[in-house]
Amino acid sequence: MTAQTLIDTARALVAGDKGLLAMDESNATCNKRFATLGIPQTEAARREWRELIVTAPGLADSISGAILFDETIRQQTHAGVPFAKALSDAGIVPGIKVDTGAKPLAGHPGETVTEGLDGLRERLAEYAGMGARFAKWRGVIAIGDGLPTRACIDVNAHALARYAALCQEAGLVPIVEPEVLMDGGHSLAQCAEVTEEVLNRTFAALRAQGVLLEGMLLKPNMVLPGLKAPTQDSVEAVAEATVACLLRTVPAAVPGVAFLSGGQPAQLASARLNEMNARFRPRVPWALAFSFSRAVQQPALDAWKGDAANAAAAQQALVLRTRSNQAARRGALATTP
Repeated sequence: MTAQTLIDTARALVAGDKGLLAMDESNATCNKRFATLGIPQTEAARREWRELIVTAPGLADSISGAILFDETIRQQTHAGVPFAKALSDAGIVPGIKVDTGAKPLAGHPGETVTEGLDGLRERLAEYAGMGARFAKWRGVIAIGDGLPTRACIDVNAHALARYAALCQEAGLVPIVEPEVLMDGGHSLAQCAEVTEEVLNRTFAALRAQGVLLEGMLLKPNMVLPGLKAPTQDSVEAVAEATVACLLRTVPAAVPGVAFLSGGQPAQLASARLNEMNARFRPRVPWALAFSFSRAVQQPALDAWKGDAANAAAAQQALVLRTRSNQAARRGALATTP
């Protein structure tokens, strides 16, 4: 795999004002969402839900790539077509989540480190053989009393960088996801300070590991006040703080920044992305894109409710959200949908 192939894939994932669909939630997370709506928490139900997403008509018009979970990349449509191939045939690049989850960080109560480096080289080779062309790894940083510690930031930055280097070795574009959580009562300014430090340390680690910046994408949080913060800043303030933070930390060589939704309401996440592109698109060196999960899937899941009779309506709801976010990438989301 040449460096140019990695660069071309990374650019393709943020081309055409499209975004990434994160459908890589773990089985436990998927089951929790199903339980809320009374949907059976079974492999069969998860497969039905994922086929509904993968085969949604018109999805490729606004989605460039889809991030799959280990179970999902091994599943097939009713017609016997592997999901990765079904996506590729539709013009959507298949990707795969490869971390094994955030675990408690020894000696640091309230903090985690993401695991999954052991055996990763072999797993990446297997996923590439199954059709994956990019991968994702999430590091989790919490803000709280005395948190985050420098140790937590550094250990997660190092893991992200080692993962990214292994991905590029295997010919897969790494999606690097250092997420500063929305949980808590912190202010917008506190989130900006922590996010800036996390991104600075992450890119220092990426450089140390020799990662080709032109052949990767960043998937960060937006700079947001905590969910319990007394002041919930405006869409305009969030856009300003987020872009200012990125300009201070993200090298121009990176092709794109694909934001995670992190639990934001679907419409609000779109409005914030729209504001960034409407005001700052000509001034930033990278594409400002999206890699949403709940903010795209939840309206469709609410429409489906596990009933095959609702599949078409659910697919329409899914595509509506992806098209809204495509409009937000253009800074052309006229009204909150």
